[in-house]
Amino acid sequence: MIAVLLAKQIAELFLIIFLGFLLVKLKILKTRDSKVLSAIALYLLNPCVVINAFQITYSDDIKNGLLLAFAAAFVIHIVYIVLTWLLEKVFHLSGLEQASVIYTNAGNLIVPIVLSLFGKEWLVYTSGYMVVQAIFLWSHGRMMICEEKSVSLRKMLLNVNMIASLIGIFMFAFRLKFPALVVETMEMLTAMLGPVCMLVAGMIIAGMALKKVFLFKRIYLMVFIKMLLYPFIILFLIKVSRTEWLVSNGNTILLISLLAAIAPMAASVMQMTQVYDKDSEYASAIYFVTTLVCIATMPAIIWLYQIWL
Repeated sequence: MIAVLLAKQIAELFLIIFLGFLLVKLKILKTRDSKVLSAIALYLLNPCVVINAFQITYSDDIKNGLLLAFAAAFVIHIVYIVLTWLLEKVFHLSGLEQASVIYTNAGNLIVPIVLSLFGKEWLVYTSGYMVVQAIFLWSHGRMMICEEKSVSLRKMLLNVNMIASLIGIFMFAFRLKFPALVVETMEMLTAMLGPVCMLVAGMIIAGMALKKVFLFKRIYLMVFIKMLLYPFIILFLIKVSRTEWLVSNGNTILLISLLAAIAPMAASVMQMTQVYDKDSEYASAIYFVTTLVCIATMPAIIWLYQIWL
């Protein structure tokens, strides 16, 4: 049942890509206008999603579940980074290609999916993956995308997404909450994240010849690694680890972690290529095709997860 609902939710978000495509093709907006939306998503909506996820009532069960989510996210990222390092030796992956297969759309796609399938109270477990990914993405990921040789600790810590993660964790640990008006505003912004990022993808793709998307020679390799090879490896690791027994509701928490791990390419990677003037066309093509393919791959893998566990 979850696999069917998941396919429906992904298909709905994918239709928004088509609407972004139409906005440009009908000359209502231009492709370059998507850069503004990318900045809004990267520096406003993403931080609101992270902080809002931690605005829940503290309990030992939630704390333990969150620790499991953090641990799962950390292990998954280490596995992805090591696998990508090995594959880079074989396929000579560029920095953008490496970032595209490591980092997933854990916020933009998984947040609305978890809200729809499980409800707001489960959103905190998505933050485990999102916070860990934010740390890696704004250090390791940014270094690869921008082709830098070192990580600026100052830039990483002063990044608004990192600050939002620290604020969220601090408020949860000390059982602090914003006033209802602030929380409700963040919830509205949280709901905007998925649609805005899908619109950006559609607008960028509209500025390309559509056939060009499928003419990138290495895009099929990226899709195979990202949407098939890595998800099955993570599914296998979750199965053999048997860590779902460690905490209450561990099965669902690991399901949410798996959803985040097998999602298509991170919209943040695509947005970074725009903000830092890198190859945004290739990034958007990978984003588009992996999002298209995930309509089939994600429900199939979640179905296998439910059968095996």
